Amino acid sequence: MFRIFEKQVMKRVEEFPFPLPMLLDGGAVTNLTAAGMPSGVCMEQWACDHPDLLRQVQQSFLAAGSDAILSPTLHANRAGLAPFGLAGRTEELNLRLTALSRENAGGHPVGALVGPTGLLVPPHGKADFDDVYDIYREQVRALEKAGVDFLLAGTQAALSDMRALVLASRTSRLPVFVTIAVDKAGRTATGAHLLPVLLTLQAMGADAVGLNFTCAPDKMVRLMEDAASHTTVPLIARPGNTQLPPEQWAAAMRRLMDTGASIVGGCLFTKPAHIRALKNLLKTYTPPKIPREPDCNAATIENEAFFLADDYSFSRPLTCSARLGEELIAMDDDSASITLVNVTDLTDAKILAAAAHMTRQPIAVHADSKPVLNAALRYFQGRLIIDSDCELEPEVLEPLARKYGAVLY
Repeated sequence: MFRIFEKQVMKRVEEFPFPLPMLLDGGAVTNLTAAGMPSGVCMEQWACDHPDLLRQVQQSFLAAGSDAILSPTLHANRAGLAPFGLAGRTEELNLRLTALSRENAGGHPVGALVGPTGLLVPPHGKADFDDVYDIYREQVRALEKAGVDFLLAGTQAALSDMRALVLASRTSRLPVFVTIAVDKAGRTATGAHLLPVLLTLQAMGADAVGLNFTCAPDKMVRLMEDAASHTTVPLIARPGNTQLPPEQWAAAMRRLMDTGASIVGGCLFTKPAHIRALKNLLKTYTPPKIPREPDCNAATIENEAFFLADDYSFSRPLTCSARLGEELIAMDDDSASITLVNVTDLTDAKILAAAAHMTRQPIAVHADSKPVLNAALRYFQGRLIIDSDCELEPEVLEPLARKYGAVLY
């Protein structure tokens, strides 16, 4: 029997810490650019140096009807600031931008935008997942110290970044929302899809998941429809304007809300006029009653969700060798429906993490050591099944399953 620890970790819409629907603001970068920010500069530093213009932008969105504003801290992490020679000012910039945003908010909630690190772990790059985690933990600590009300991961592409941020956020009191940027085919730059991202992150404790960036509202509808029957948390939609007039943009946003999006706002090129039009629509909008019996019984990799049937069988155990990727592909022709992989040490855990994108089936991991199992779950970019027929006791397995959102068999 598969066990999912929903009550302990996986959030529910009813537990969301803010009233729904929740209306956020518009695109920080494009509105600051319209206010005078030149191209090629560090947005975070520029906003600190021009507090009056930041106030003008943020208060214009509040006047338009935003329920919360977002501090312009998108790249205010060590990796994002490094190209500008500002990595050593990570805490300072997060503290300053949050203080300015709180002052401008007039009592409204303030969320912190958190962007990608630009560091890719295998198979997409050579970065170390623990380094990505440390970068986010540093920023999360600064933002919690600064007094933000929630984190909003924006324009995310790599599941490794998203998982690292969710893990880092759980060392704080801060709710974390995650939005991904997809192309017309529904893929991020690393090939991630909304559904497996949603299933992975909500199992880890994310408070809301959804889409943002340049994708127009009508292009998001199908992706939201696919996700709606599998979510336990609010869905977010922050599309760009793509040249739609405010009323047309708001009408297109209504279709997204009809599919289940309950946290809405704008991204690139959305102006206060777009938020005002959406606020006017919300005044008379009645959210649809969406069934809340989601099917979350799935294992995942970055670009695919594998829903688990009642009739399943495990493969012969695979070892973590240089041929693991080829063996994972070959398992598609096997009669087993779940691929079992033995992990015996840290090296094995990293081999599995690098090869997992080759699988065509859900993966179950077998480990007889707590540190080894922890490593396998930590570095795997997706959602694993834990084989409980091992030497580890339930009091060891269950906390690890909760922490990483794994399915315990």
